[in-house]
Amino acid sequence: MWRGGHIKSLSAGAVALALSACVTTTPSQPTPAPRANPTQLAPTVPQTEPVARSAASLDMVRYYAKVQADLLRNELLRTDAGGADTPFGARQLAENFDAIALNDEYTDVGGQYVARTTRSTLHKWIVPVRLGLEFGASVPAAQRTKDQATLTALAAQLGRATGHSVAVSARPNFHVLVLNEDERRAAGPRLAQLIPGLPSAAVRSVENMPPSAYCLVIASDPADDGAYRTAVAVIRGEHPDLMRASCFHEEIAQGLGLANDSPHARPSIFNDDEEFALLTRHDELLLRILYDTRLTAGMQPDTARAIATQIARELMGDPL
Repeated sequence: MWRGGHIKSLSAGAVALALSACVTTTPSQPTPAPRANPTQLAPTVPQTEPVARSAASLDMVRYYAKVQADLLRNELLRTDAGGADTPFGARQLAENFDAIALNDEYTDVGGQYVARTTRSTLHKWIVPVRLGLEFGASVPAAQRTKDQATLTALAAQLGRATGHSVAVSARPNFHVLVLNEDERRAAGPRLAQLIPGLPSAAVRSVENMPPSAYCLVIASDPADDGAYRTAVAVIRGEHPDLMRASCFHEEIAQGLGLANDSPHARPSIFNDDEEFALLTRHDELLLRILYDTRLTAGMQPDTARAIATQIARELMGDPL
């Protein structure tokens, strides 16, 4: 299963990468198709009608439709915020914060990002988060409208949860790219524009995403001080609506600083089990802890853990 992660490289400040997916089946091999021209990735939603999807992209559409159907059949991808069947207390919340916010899941080993949990200083945004949405030329118009609505609602939810400024903007510093197969394979030049100095390993992670990787986010800490200032989320345009919305929720929240996943986090999207599709009450509390002013960017994990534990106790109103 591959649903979350976090990678840092000091060659472009600190760059973090999170990936999301969880599949157990193998798709048919997509039909090779010409690579899309990177200039097709317009900075705003094009007003012209989208171009036709390639055969490779249509193969992915069918594949992910089956993946979503299988998950729903198994009562996964829940859209509630958790309830009586998913209780948690201050201790669990504090432990999950430690696992998710103070660890990275992916690290650079010899120019390749591999799954390896490593302790991390605390990362968060200290400037307003300005979200912007870009579409590959073959993303259908109706889907673009849905995704714009998803992003607008999510920005408001994240702003309420964090108490930090999060809004959709025409001048984004957090770019959300919705790309179909050929557009993603050719996205390297656009990524280099959005995050100058981006390590080649991070670019390859986007261009060579296996079908088991649903989406990813790259967050840049150019001063290596724990403060994110730029991020790019890449979401497969072939996903059906719920899986695509799930990618918006998880990747943007991870790009805010909840970098890791934990098998013990419940109810949570920061868990590879795919039980929940959208941010839960538990996840909103993790964001509330992260953006509490008592926690500062670059704080050492042991110091941050002690403060986060106290905040969790206050939020839950119970002893640990």
